[in-house]
Amino acid sequence: MTGIQGAVKTVVVEPTPAALAERVADRFLTRVRARTRNGRIAHVALTGGSMGGAVLAAVAEHPRAKKIDWSKVHFWWGDERFVELDDLDRNSRQSRQALLDHIDIPSENIHEVATPSSGVSLEEAAAGYAADLARFGDDDQPWPSFAVCFLGVGPDGHIASLFPDRVEVTVTDAAALPVHNSPKPPSERVTLTRPVINSSKRVWLVMTGADKASALGLALAGASYASVPAAGAKGRKRTVFFVDEAAAEQVAPELIDRDY
Repeated sequence: MTGIQGAVKTVVVEPTPAALAERVADRFLTRVRARTRNGRIAHVALTGGSMGGAVLAAVAEHPRAKKIDWSKVHFWWGDERFVELDDLDRNSRQSRQALLDHIDIPSENIHEVATPSSGVSLEEAAAGYAADLARFGDDDQPWPSFAVCFLGVGPDGHIASLFPDRVEVTVTDAAALPVHNSPKPPSERVTLTRPVINSSKRVWLVMTGADKASALGLALAGASYASVPAAGAKGRKRTVFFVDEAAAEQVAPELIDRDY
């Protein structure tokens, strides 16, 4: 049954980006609370972008955030720009400002990609990130299974730093990859691979704006993941597209989940 659920892609629609951020934040806190209340660890993969930051800010402001035992939560990123910690392009900088700096969480629970000033190459940063992931996996799956994996989606259908018609989206024998000459700046990045993303219990794709409507339509229609990487993202239990009305203009009504 879990596999069937995960294969079905559903869409949750809110009228505005602000309302969407609040709904995702509420669902996120529900899932984290359910996962951690009996002492279990929750691994979470975050995303950047305006909606990634908006969701985390809404989490920080939510009354139930204070009831979470954040020591049981580990945060990762689906991708990271190979820039310094204080660079405006750094996804982790945005996440810290929006949420992580405002909750009581051990520093070792925040798993960041290395920076250029740490003295490593891009390839070494990707290898180090994969090694960190492997500490929470096993021989068969050398990475944790994320309770929630957040993904943004670009107008071109890219997720994390897996861009259309590039080799990274087809790699299955690594957990993290260096990305050179990214189609979207900054040019150097580290990204999780599809096997890591798709081993997540829940994959939540958050997207707003009319410029995302085409990518959403293609992802829901089952386009080739090599050409539309968002089409290949799926959680083992749930795959949910959280979108605003502008992004949902091409969505068939039967795909909209009004209760999730």
